[in-house]
Amino acid sequence: MSYRVAVRALCEITAKQGDLDLRFTPSPTALEGVAGHATVTARRGNGYEREVTLEGRYGSLHVRGRADGYDPGKNRLEEIKTYRGDLDRQPANHRHLHWAQAKVYGWLLCEARYLQTLDIALVYFDVVTQKETLLVETFSADDLQNFFEAQCKFFIAWAEQELAHRAERDQALRDLAFPYGEFRSGQRQLAEAVYKAVCTGTHLMAQAPTGIGKTLATLFPQLKAFPGQQLDKLFFLTAKTSGRQLALDALKSLSSDSTPLRVLELIARDKACEHPDKACNGESCPLARGFYDRLSAARADAVTRPFLDKATLREVALAHGICPYYLSQELARWADVVIGDYNYYFDLSALLYSLTLLNEWHVGVLVDEAHNLLERGRSMYSAELDVRNIRKLRKTLPMILKRPVERVLRGWSDLHRDQVDAYQVLPDIPYKLINALQQAVSAITEYMSEEPAGLDPSLLSAYFDAMHFCRLAEEFGEHSLIDCTLVPGLDRNGTKASVLCIRNVLPAPFLAPRIRQARSCVLFSATLAPQRFYADTLGVPLNHVWIDVESPFRAEQLQVRLARNISTRYRDRYASLQPIVDLLAEQYRERPGNYLAFFSSFDYLQQVTALLSEQHPDLPYWEQTRSMQEAARVAFLERFTEQSRGIGFAVLGGAFSEGIDLPGKRLIGAFVATLGLPQVNPVNEQMKARMDQLFGAGYDYTYLFPGLQKVVQAAGRVIRTTEDAGTLHLIDDRFARSQVRRLLPGWWPRPA
Repeated sequence: MSYRVAVRALCEITAKQGDLDLRFTPSPTALEGVAGHATVTARRGNGYEREVTLEGRYGSLHVRGRADGYDPGKNRLEEIKTYRGDLDRQPANHRHLHWAQAKVYGWLLCEARYLQTLDIALVYFDVVTQKETLLVETFSADDLQNFFEAQCKFFIAWAEQELAHRAERDQALRDLAFPYGEFRSGQRQLAEAVYKAVCTGTHLMAQAPTGIGKTLATLFPQLKAFPGQQLDKLFFLTAKTSGRQLALDALKSLSSDSTPLRVLELIARDKACEHPDKACNGESCPLARGFYDRLSAARADAVTRPFLDKATLREVALAHGICPYYLSQELARWADVVIGDYNYYFDLSALLYSLTLLNEWHVGVLVDEAHNLLERGRSMYSAELDVRNIRKLRKTLPMILKRPVERVLRGWSDLHRDQVDAYQVLPDIPYKLINALQQAVSAITEYMSEEPAGLDPSLLSAYFDAMHFCRLAEEFGEHSLIDCTLVPGLDRNGTKASVLCIRNVLPAPFLAPRIRQARSCVLFSATLAPQRFYADTLGVPLNHVWIDVESPFRAEQLQVRLARNISTRYRDRYASLQPIVDLLAEQYRERPGNYLAFFSSFDYLQQVTALLSEQHPDLPYWEQTRSMQEAARVAFLERFTEQSRGIGFAVLGGAFSEGIDLPGKRLIGAFVATLGLPQVNPVNEQMKARMDQLFGAGYDYTYLFPGLQKVVQAAGRVIRTTEDAGTLHLIDDRFARSQVRRLLPGWWPRPA
């Protein structure tokens, strides 16, 4: 059995050494890199070969890759690297890695074409100045072969244990049994659909009710399909921490410490960093110093631990004196199942997606609570800049950065000088301003390479914001808007201030390639209807499969009551307060117990609780508050016990309207005092117009469908098991409309 490895992946194991050092990063964007390669190769003469596919073997290793270019006339192989900043500041270990990659490609080319000698060039291309720097050396085929074999010998012991691990893992997965003997109602239907999707290489959208065990029903069939479909990885992607924990718990129920399945939990950098006050380089952070020299031992230790959650990762990393966050990034290459946030696969610079492309992995992707991917996707592909934050930098800017930042501010002034309306959509990208931003980013990047202590936090924040904005400007299209919002009044210098935003409306063009890259991508949620809406906005391929899993719940478990005479529209809010308080009190007196009451805003919620407290002081209640911290959220939920009574007030679409489980008497009813429709404002009206242009359903796609999804999620807190019974009050006359009723779950009884 052979072990496939890409040239870059091979060299990252064998040729990385020294400190972790981010001072010469961030590198150019993917588009800048592609454009840079194209510029360099376009300058070459006739006969120049681009993207030369090469492969070779050493023992059980099958090494493959594509060299950037080869000039037969000059007998020169080129490895092209794009960069920003001062090349002289490039760390030596970066250059060492680049030479290693180039020399491996060199031997593969010599072997394929029977060459005795070869010139190899590292071509460094500055994406800002468009200038090339060539470093050329001549090698004999024998020297290159010796180098190649040395790298392979270093790697082969690791490759052989990886092959043994994979064989053992696949056999264990063939023998894997469902841990609970019998499937729950609806759980088998979902599991069979997932298994069929991964075996046929299709993508699946699954709407499945809460309470059937969706996490286990999606993980189990994916793992069973691993050996037959020769899958390399499974990515379980979540929107919230609670989803990660459910996945970890489900995987623990499927395996034991002796099961050869490596599970990795990816944690955000700010939650994993041991020294947040230090920069990521060896001169500043002790855990970056000698990182790659100690990585091999840490990696070998880590893969002996079947469950690499946050705590275990930290334990391993600190035992070897390296950074836990960057250890987790390295281990993503060697784990079988990776659990992490959506952004690790779907973001613009997503780690897991990049590794999948680089290593040509065959992967399965599970997207938990996939209805959240729409707003998260929009957020990933949106960017905002506030001119006030840039103006504040003037006082503390290093002298060398003053000119490029002033150029940005002049471009900004030109942009909004004649703007009259508070909010305005621009007809196109302001290229003059974007060019100034790009030049400022390059200047700051160069400055960073000379500052081991890093940047002032406010400058660093502005730097990352500007860089993200420039990247999205390169990708701008009909999927997004660019708008400028004037800040009320003038600043202390008597000038206008504004916020510039690239606002993604439709994430589908960005998400679709990532979905298609998977052998099978399964998007599942309790609220994934209407199917067409989510397929259109998330970029699910047209040939996907849809399944609406039959609910295990019965209509008699839920009593749905409709408050037909109450309007929660903004203009009717004050008039609705008394009827809502009367309804809350009446239901509580009729059946005392625990309830949740959802409102469209904190202001609305507080108006109701103030009146309730005044008129019914004996009725216990507790409230969600703005910017609620984790401890306060836990305390809020702990109020719901089997013995307690009262009403918890929360905001629709917030932390308590999905992803919480309060079965039995912990929750016996809910009130939803809103349709959840997004606010009508200039931004949403522009999004509505764009959705109308794209799909002919602007109102539904912008307001109705997203709003009702939140309602159904919140209402879903009431019935969690087949033994639960409860009451749901839908408070708004619009719930009686047919176009609204058809979006409610089919198993619900007709509202009274």
